[in-house]
Amino acid sequence: MRTSKRKMDHIKICLTEEVETGYTGLEDVMLIHEAIPELDFSEIDCSKKFLNKRLTFPFLIASMTGGHEETKRINENLATAVEEIGIGMGVGSQRAAIEDEALVETFSVVRERAPSAFIYANIGAPQLIEDPEIADRVIEMLEADAIAVHLNYLQEAVQDEGDKNARGCLEAIAEICKSVKVPVIVKETGAGISREVAMKLKKAGVSAIDVGGKGGTSFSIVEAYRSEDEVLRDVGFDFAEWGIPTAFSVVDCSDILPTIATGGIRSGLDVAKSIALGAEIASSALPFLSPAQRSAAAVKRQILRFLRGFKTTLFLTGCRTPEELKRKPLFISGKLAEWLKFRGMDPRAFSEGRK
Repeated sequence: MRTSKRKMDHIKICLTEEVETGYTGLEDVMLIHEAIPELDFSEIDCSKKFLNKRLTFPFLIASMTGGHEETKRINENLATAVEEIGIGMGVGSQRAAIEDEALVETFSVVRERAPSAFIYANIGAPQLIEDPEIADRVIEMLEADAIAVHLNYLQEAVQDEGDKNARGCLEAIAEICKSVKVPVIVKETGAGISREVAMKLKKAGVSAIDVGGKGGTSFSIVEAYRSEDEVLRDVGFDFAEWGIPTAFSVVDCSDILPTIATGGIRSGLDVAKSIALGAEIASSALPFLSPAQRSAAAVKRQILRFLRGFKTTLFLTGCRTPEELKRKPLFISGKLAEWLKFRGMDPRAFSEGRK
């Protein structure tokens, strides 16, 4: 039950401690206000097709939890709201349910409550290395539309009981891309994905990348709060700012594979900025954790805040659809402009239109 207990530790820490690092790179992006948008707000179509599912707007609730009896209601509330609004969600690592079948219901409740929503399964790369057949089991558990393989090696490295063997990771990912019948998403968990890794993942057969960039919840900080080892605790805090900020990862990866922008997405405006930079959709977890502890209605209200903020951004930039954001000019400054130069891109040319 060690994995199960860790699940609740993570939730309690995320609810009670400051675990966000702050800078996502989206702070350096300004969408240009269109004072005369020349469209009716009611004309705007926020919907987006992603991996063969139509979403009401280009947003998912990111992988969060499951695997402890107290997490069942959280996933139930998330799924109920997701189904009602017509978006999608992921679940937390399903490792605990593989270890203890009594916990399967804490995950399967998601499909029960969201029969038509886009739902993705989730398992860690370290578990795939040990047992590639685990992928089919977690997909079946949810009747999932896709599977996410999460890369959390920063978290593993600072965790007392962390699995620090990454040898064979890429090979294991390539194997499940061949064997499973649903799309494979590879997602980071707070440290971002670089262009070089994205190219390797494309070659491996991955269908999409969730950049999981720096700027939102840092699991290095979360593990520091959990640790009973003073050395590991200090190291966890030392690596609080480690990683590639979300916006940097989006511009690195979005022309290689369909990209999900995750990591510090805290509003519909952040969703719009991410898509303007090249992402297909965005996702977020922490803003939905506290509402999910209360009710499905509270989750729904938070989703609607993101949706209204996104639609408002489209209106104020003169866009009828999310795709039009990628053709709108941007003002890019600060570290993100420097990153573009570092990657051999002209910030001015990039800002004038991505597609």
